[in-house]
Formats: sequence, structure tokens, C-alpha cells
Amino acid sequence: MANASLIRLVAFQGQPGAYSDLACRSMFPGVKTLPCRSFEDAFAAVLEGQADRAMIPIENSVAGRVADVYHLMPGSGLHIVAEHFQRVNHQLLATAGATLQTVKVVRSHVHALNQCRNLIRELKLSPEVHADTAGAAAEIAQRNDPSEAAIASALAGEIHGLKTLKADIEDAAHNTTRFLALSRVAEVPDAGDGPCITTFVFRVRNVPAALYKTLGGFATNGVNLTKLESYMVGGHFAATEFYADADGHPDERPMRLALEELRFFTREFKVLGVYPASTFRISGEASA
Repeated sequence: MANASLIRLVAFQGQPGAYSDLACRSMFPGVKTLPCRSFEDAFAAVLEGQADRAMIPIENSVAGRVADVYHLMPGSGLHIVAEHFQRVNHQLLATAGATLQTVKVVRSHVHALNQCRNLIRELKLSPEVHADTAGAAAEIAQRNDPSEAAIASALAGEIHGLKTLKADIEDAAHNTTRFLALSRVAEVPDAGDGPCITTFVFRVRNVPAALYKTLGGFATNGVNLTKLESYMVGGHFAATEFYADADGHPDERPMRLALEELRFFTREFKVLGVYPASTFRISGEASA
């Protein structure tokens, strides 16, 4: 990855204090972050030179994949240069005068509410869906009502001057989001520098066993596919594009042979990035 000192601004989708904002600050300590209204705006900020990186969530261990990203990333014009695993620690946030006894309503993103059902049930709170976690925190701070709380990150609480009524309230201890850092320029590490991930998209020919044949080379060459997602292209039910992560570097013989076989059976193929594998894949310890 490029020298961190050269990275001055990282774009993310959401409001200040969002978990994407937290991921930016965890991966790039001391670097300023740029809130963006949408994923498209975050991509554009990098493509147009306003930001040096975009930090995009790709999947969560509880909520699953972030579907929009799979459609947008292949045509974004950006390259994946790193991955980051961010531990999601939800906080019950409220204004200074609130207590666990005064709070009756809790606001947050639908996923955050679903990920904290045990506490919501225990405290007999009425959940209300908000567009995002950080936005819910900002609204609670503005309303200054001791009967209302938000579920959001500790960073959101700090930004909006809220106190934590109860910390780390997520139901699942493994709650972790995987993020991808994207850049205008590819930064491919040398083969042999360490474990790598190769991310690519491809479209198979619409014939029987096409997918089986495209993936056969990974099995015969001992290349591990860690992710395979499919999604419709252009509204055509017969046209399916696949997104894949594979362990290894394209310059290594097993991966090179596997990709050669895949290309033979595909109509379209594009590498989105070759980048170092996060140590989380080995240690299982995400940033907190």
C-alpha cells in the first residue's frame, strides 16, 4: 500500500461518526475523513482527485453482503488496494439528562436495531428505524429528549456530545464488517511479499456447466476461493455476473493457471484489485 503519509483524505458513505468513518480512522490514523451522501459520491471523490481513498463496506458477519457495492464497484474506475476488518461495537447513546430508566424509544439503522434485539427487549424500548446510525445519534443530540436514545458508535457519541448508557450491546460477539480501500491507481504488491487476495469479476457464457468449468481450474491448481457472489446484469435473468475473492497473486503459478482456465470459459473478465490479505484472516482479531 502507498506510504500512509501521502494519504490526506479518505472518503466514506455516511455521516460523521458512522462505522465507515470509524473504519477510515482505524486504518488511516490521523487522516481526515470525507462524509459522502452515497457510495457513488465516495467513488467520485477519489476518481476526481478530491480524496485519496474511498473506504467501502463490502460485507458484515451478521447482516451479510452490502449488495449495492457489487453493482457499483466494477464500473467505478477505481482499484482495490487494501482490506480492513472493523469490529462493530454498538453503544446505547443518549443526552446528559437521560438514564436507562428514562429512555423509552431507541433510533438507529435497521441493521443496528436488529443486531441489538436482546437489549431492546430487556429494556422494553420501542425501536424506530433511522436512515443510519450516526444520523440517529445527531438527531438525538439535537432533540435533547431524555426519553430517546440512539444505537451508534462510540465515535458518533463523541462527535455529538452524547453519553453511553450501555456499551457493547450487540447480540453477536463476532459482529465485524469487512471494508475495502479503493484508489485511482492500482498498487499491486510483489508476489512473495506475503499473503495476497485477488478480487475479480467475470461473466460466464450462457451454456450448461459454464460456472462449473470456469471454477474447475481453481480446484485443480489448489487455489482457495474465499468469496463468490452472483448478481443480475442489465435486468436480464440469463445474464449473471460473478464477483470473487481468491487467495493468491496472479504472478504465482497456481493462480495464473486458474485464471487462464477461467478466461477460456468466460465472456468478460476483470481484475478489481490485488492487495495484501489482512492479518485478521489469520488472527481473527479485528480493529476495535
